[in-house]
Amino acid sequence: MIALERKRTERSGQPVLLMLVDAGNFLRADMSGRALSKFLSALSLSTRDTDVTGWYKENSVVGVMFTDIGVDDRGAILAIMMNRVSQILRNNLAVENFNQIGISMHLFPEDWYQQTSPGDPVLYPDLVHRDQKRRTALVIKRLMDIVGSAIALVLLAPVFLLVALLVKLSSKGPVLFKQERLGQFGKPFTFLKFRSMYENNDPHIHREFMKRVINGNHDGEEDSQAQKYYKMTNDPRITRVGRLLRKTSLDELPQFFNVLRGEMSLVGPRPPLAYECQEYDIWHRRRVFEVKPGLTGLWQVNGRSRIRFDDMVRLDLQYVRTWSLWLDVLILIKTPGAIMFGGDAF
Repeated sequence: MIALERKRTERSGQPVLLMLVDAGNFLRADMSGRALSKFLSALSLSTRDTDVTGWYKENSVVGVMFTDIGVDDRGAILAIMMNRVSQILRNNLAVENFNQIGISMHLFPEDWYQQTSPGDPVLYPDLVHRDQKRRTALVIKRLMDIVGSAIALVLLAPVFLLVALLVKLSSKGPVLFKQERLGQFGKPFTFLKFRSMYENNDPHIHREFMKRVINGNHDGEEDSQAQKYYKMTNDPRITRVGRLLRKTSLDELPQFFNVLRGEMSLVGPRPPLAYECQEYDIWHRRRVFEVKPGLTGLWQVNGRSRIRFDDMVRLDLQYVRTWSLWLDVLILIKTPGAIMFGGDAF
């Protein structure tokens, strides 16, 4: 039901509030069921017929979803509901029972108007259940990540040294470019690349460009063959060596360290910047929440820069829906060809 309400909110934009009432301490000691009956009766006084009530955690935590909330101020929503529910429970339960209750409020969609906005896992119990059901496959996926990234780091060590030398000799600045990106559930991590831009450049250029792309206000840039690209093809911040690194995707090699550390996977959606997520529509956010980001994915082997942002997100969500170890293997097999012959990296 929580998953269903999230999908409704994605379509309507109307927020939904999940309230969790943890009464486990005294409910577990209630052999007769009287305390549970009284507790649920008191809770029903604070809910409407259209609200959804059920166990979030069996015989311990009750969840209530308040739908059709029309208040714009999120802080006001939480304060009003917390005060109302607390007062009703206080008036209808014994003091010793009320003192054992814990109440938490979780509003969907989460507020993404901060520089970094990690998601609230409480709102995604279906994803936890999904991953528990395929735990063995996920363990194998993680082993593939560890072995694959370790082998790549060893075999490509000479390439690492050569690229590092080219970057160092071509322009001032560090060899590695470190940037905060958002992983699964919006958890920030340090993203690694070989530096392909001049030092101390202005990120405002990219921020404004991505704002237009995400909001569908960028019609694409045409090349000499009239193919449209939805990525900056003439970024003035990029060095001459940087253009070569980006064209061959060699700038991405340090991300094998991110994979080895468990912040990324070999296959998955690309990790976004926080300011990009601030422009996301609600349904776009699923590409961040539902799976760990990756080095390559369906987007990279199906058009990459030639695909509009909304279609890129659809490919990421298709990957989430149809994920299997075999799909990861197929994407990994297709990736070298996409890099060498795709012609859409900038």
